[in-house]
Amino acid sequence: MRVLNPWTLLAAASLAMAGHLPPRNYATHDYYAIHLSSSISPTELAAHLGLTYEGKLGELADHHVFKTPKHDNDIVNDAVQELKRRRRKREVGLEPHPLDSVQFNQKQKIKPRHWKRSVIPEVSRAGPPASDAVTTQREIARALEIKDPIFEEQWHIFNVKAPGNDLNVTDVWMQGITGKNVTACIVDDGLDMDSEDLKDNFFAEGSYDFNDHVDLPKPRLSDDRHGTRCAGEVSAGRNNACGVGVAYDSRISGVRILSGDITDMDESLAINYELQKNDIYSCSWGPPDDGKTMQAPGLLIEKAMLTAIQKGRDGKGSIYVFAAGNGAASDDNCNFDGYTNSIYSITVGAIDKDNLHPYYSEACSAQLVVTYSSGSNDAIHTTDVGANKCTSQHGGTSAAGPIAVGTYALVLQVRPELTWRDLQWLTVMNAVPFDQPSDWNKTTLGRMYSHQFGYGKLDAYAIVEAAKTWKLVKPQAWFYSPWMHVKKPIPQGEQGLASVFEVTEKMLKDANFERVEHITLTMNVAHTRRGDLSVELISPDGYTSHLSTARRDDEFPSGYIDWTFMSVAHWGEKGVGKWTVIVKDTKENEHSGTFTDWKLRLWGECIDPSTQGLRPMPTEHDDDDHDAITTAPAHTTTISVPTGAATVTANPSDHPDRPVNQKPTNTNNPGPSSTAAFGTPVSATSTPSATSSPDNFLPSPFPTFGVSKRTQIWIYGSIGLILVFCASLATYLYLARRKRLRSSRDNYEFEILDDADNDEEGARTGMLNGTTGGGKGRRAKRGGELYDAFAGESDEDLLSDSDGENEPYRDEKEYDEKTGMVGGGSSDGSDAGSGSGASGSSRGRK
Repeated sequence: MRVLNPWTLLAAASLAMAGHLPPRNYATHDYYAIHLSSSISPTELAAHLGLTYEGKLGELADHHVFKTPKHDNDIVNDAVQELKRRRRKREVGLEPHPLDSVQFNQKQKIKPRHWKRSVIPEVSRAGPPASDAVTTQREIARALEIKDPIFEEQWHIFNVKAPGNDLNVTDVWMQGITGKNVTACIVDDGLDMDSEDLKDNFFAEGSYDFNDHVDLPKPRLSDDRHGTRCAGEVSAGRNNACGVGVAYDSRISGVRILSGDITDMDESLAINYELQKNDIYSCSWGPPDDGKTMQAPGLLIEKAMLTAIQKGRDGKGSIYVFAAGNGAASDDNCNFDGYTNSIYSITVGAIDKDNLHPYYSEACSAQLVVTYSSGSNDAIHTTDVGANKCTSQHGGTSAAGPIAVGTYALVLQVRPELTWRDLQWLTVMNAVPFDQPSDWNKTTLGRMYSHQFGYGKLDAYAIVEAAKTWKLVKPQAWFYSPWMHVKKPIPQGEQGLASVFEVTEKMLKDANFERVEHITLTMNVAHTRRGDLSVELISPDGYTSHLSTARRDDEFPSGYIDWTFMSVAHWGEKGVGKWTVIVKDTKENEHSGTFTDWKLRLWGECIDPSTQGLRPMPTEHDDDDHDAITTAPAHTTTISVPTGAATVTANPSDHPDRPVNQKPTNTNNPGPSSTAAFGTPVSATSTPSATSSPDNFLPSPFPTFGVSKRTQIWIYGSIGLILVFCASLATYLYLARRKRLRSSRDNYEFEILDDADNDEEGARTGMLNGTTGGGKGRRAKRGGELYDAFAGESDEDLLSDSDGENEPYRDEKEYDEKTGMVGGGSSDGSDAGSGSGASGSSRGRK
């Protein structure tokens, strides 16, 4: 008689209770993720389209999964577009139709695999330990009854070779704070729940395998070691196997996604799996760290993360920890990764046992903190796959992230009521700067910040002690600026091109916004070589964020397309005043570019919690800007930029009538303002400085237009010539009309007026369609800004060339051969992860 593994029985029970979707077979079937309104049942839509209804899409409200035998075409999208076409041609009426309930649909495509952010460290055993430190370490082990055989090698817990260069966690353990009642979920390549070091803390109810669609995320491939090693750092038990985890009494679950083909739907299910049972999600992976990829999550994944932030942990918000990335030696920057630059993730970089910066750890303005990993001839010692197997060679930012996860588990044991933003605040206020050369600068909060090290290194004792008395922050608020239209060429070299937007106290008050936490900046920069670009953001308080840096291997020929950068360097600022964005073309060569437009978003603490709601779920049409707006003129501002950047007029404009993702091309008209939270109009006027007022060419009340006297002469001269021309033309037309009337009895007057009306209507039609004539024009579609909190779209947006009706992709293989890029989310409902390229290998990088 075969004896079943008890974990198998427990997981099978949890599988039935959780109501999992049936396993998916992408070789034989196509799958669709569809967001439906409540006006129709999913089974009714399935019957109408000939699909099979599979069930609800995890925790995403009103999202459902359907399947059908494989087809080359997109059945759902084709049906939606056909209904729109027939209605335009009036072949069908406007009566309700089942397809009207489809608010979002996406045919699932296999994603390129994420890279595991580990490195192979160089390890040596140089130098004897300090005798006093060894004595102290052994006393701690005796007091805590730690008998794990490699505990004395775990320098990240207690460093006997360089005392003080460790997590400072043992005094926390002495208080009985060891991660009890907190669950960390390792989203990775599996977790060896049969390991002697992990089996007592393994939590089957929070675990699932999305690669093989089975209940237990057991490592199955020869290189499925990464997740187990990360799990050991967090939750290896206090026993006779290997070492101990930072939170050695915490529960540990596993979600397997890195060892096989997945889609956006699978990933969205994975990252908020059992969000009421899993407290922290550890994600030591991401897009390729090759210095040339720019990739963001798809819309379904963003929705899943925001759902976990708003509903997870009984509304306090799930905690996401992402490894910063290992591409520093390739000039990579974690702001080109839409996972690490999300406001919802805590991005963790690495330092080594000597507090030095390892060659691999990426820097960026989205990095919050660093902690320990491989370098200086040593690495992290932890659990490995096998019944009682250990490793001394776990490294990369992959190893730094789980150490932070274990630290946050200790914090949540002490204060389980902390929200996701409270943990970020505690990290900012209690990370420890250290004496290593970097771009350290003091922020408005009086904290030191470095793009290389964030706010410093995690100190477990400091953050746990601070959490005990921490006052919870008020709910999150946000403020959006209008689109600032620049459309100027970028000078090459160090000068750069600057654009300014001024935020007023009234704007933030109307948005219920009190103080800054995160800054996101979405921008479009056309350039024939993306790697030449860099971007800086200077706050009203004078602090500079390096949002992007030049990358030597990035040959992508289209610049930044609705990409969103993020910064945590302005934490605690009021946000009132002039925000300056500077774009530089750092190389003097044959490549050139244009700064097109940008949009600023402030995220932070609200003023009045009683009126503050939750951020709405993102949609495909977040860039439509249909809210009520007011019009305000744009002015040139004079600023002082230390880099010598040229300053241009920013033309703020949000157009409520424009098609999805299509930004207006007419910048001659004054632009309207943005809309604050809850649709409250805010002014977009950039006030000229007192020192920049020009002399008047004509006496008051004639306007100066904010320009010099010489330019006023040119303007008024031009206006005069135009008036003379118009008067002459009117006289000529009047005389011609009288002559025609005298020479004929036919009433040509009315025909002439009708023709003029038609011509005028044709001109209007042509302008609306992007043409100069009256015929039907076609507006080129640009990749849309889907994401407020994440980043914007990835390179694959360039594959879309439709006019809003979802034409099929070009051949993905051809695209990858030309660009070497990997795609992300798509604004037209196409899958975010299609394509091949650098990350398409069947095995993650070790």
